Amino acid sequence: MSTNLFITLLTRKSIQKRLAKEMTITTPNGIVEKQFIKIGGIDQWITIRGEDRRNPVLFFVHGGPGSVYSIFAPLLRSWEQYFTLVQWDQRGAGKTFRKNGKEGTGPLTFERLVQDGIEVTEFLHTHLGQPIILVGSSVGSITGTIMAKQRPDLFAAYVGTDQNSTPDASEISYRITRTWLEAKGKTKDIATLEQLHAKKGHLTTKEFTKRQQLTINANTTIPNMATDIMLPGMLTSPDHTFGDIIDIFKGMTYSTDHLVSAIEAVDLRTLGRRFDVPFFILQGDTDAVTPTAAAKAYFDEIEAPHKEFSLINKAGHLAAFARPEQFLHELLQRVRPLVLQQAAKAR
Repeated sequence: MSTNLFITLLTRKSIQKRLAKEMTITTPNGIVEKQFIKIGGIDQWITIRGEDRRNPVLFFVHGGPGSVYSIFAPLLRSWEQYFTLVQWDQRGAGKTFRKNGKEGTGPLTFERLVQDGIEVTEFLHTHLGQPIILVGSSVGSITGTIMAKQRPDLFAAYVGTDQNSTPDASEISYRITRTWLEAKGKTKDIATLEQLHAKKGHLTTKEFTKRQQLTINANTTIPNMATDIMLPGMLTSPDHTFGDIIDIFKGMTYSTDHLVSAIEAVDLRTLGRRFDVPFFILQGDTDAVTPTAAAKAYFDEIEAPHKEFSLINKAGHLAAFARPEQFLHELLQRVRPLVLQQAAKAR
């Protein structure tokens, strides 16, 4: 554990207390809700936060698999002035996994997650009555892209980040990771990477995780998604106990066990090139987990009523949480005005 994480652990209670105070919303039209709703036949956890419930909705579909983004609520506090943020602990993840367990979760597939996500969206339309911007991140960009393709009528825009794309991405990720490791003289890690690359498409959960770790740790010039973003978020979130953290890790293992083969094989081009919803990708400029070049190549192929691609500077994977203020700036400059314009025309 790094020194910073050790200090974070020692000061956890005081940090949580401070963040809980900062997270308080007192505006007249503010909304703060935390609840289980019945989705796909089981109870699933969502949180809804914003300073004005008349704002457009940002609905996050998290990655992982099973890596809940509700832990990042304090990082996104400034976003709540402009959007109502919805975090969803998906089937097999976080508080939803804790509530239902393995038996209650049932078989986990992208088809099931897509249907669940559509049901959550329909609930949000009824409950909030505002335009919904779908944000698909990392593995969640697979689910989110399919949702946007299947039900464009539900969404004012799709925003992909840490965007998955095609099988070509795996080869690009391998080449980038190897280059970084070679520059650091990491011969043992290179040998491990070679072994894992030879098994691509047939990785176990443990091997899939190890490959991700090699890529994440190979570049120290950008925020490390595990030690700089995820672990501090878990440890300091006012809404998560140590028990919740344990369940997050259990859910990540369970979800990866079920989805690893499908992730390895994903090719979003099979959905077709045409999308009937504005399509944005905001990608870390140094992302090697879901490589920036692969995301841009996929973006260039698609057709949409409106589309934009933008880089988040000095960010790798989980760009929204590595650089939340820059990401918010992009949302305010590119996405929110378009959504508000569409809403005004629809009145």
